[in-house]
Amino acid sequence: MSEADRRADLPPAAQRALAEADERRRKAEAEAVPLPKELGGRKGPEPVRYGDWEKKGLAIDF
Repeated sequence: MSEADRRADLPPAAQRALAEADERRRKAEAEAVPLPKELGGRKGPEPVRYGDWEKKGLAIDF
């Protein structure tokens, strides 16, 4: 079943909410500012975005 088929089965209010969310997502992607390259930083995903910090083998979730 495709995404369009699943959305067609939803009530009109849910379809409007999904359309609004899609529009906000498109706007956010268009306005996204690329992060500058970090020199000497950590490897891997941005810790602030993924909510997991690791330093000297200790992981801290917040």
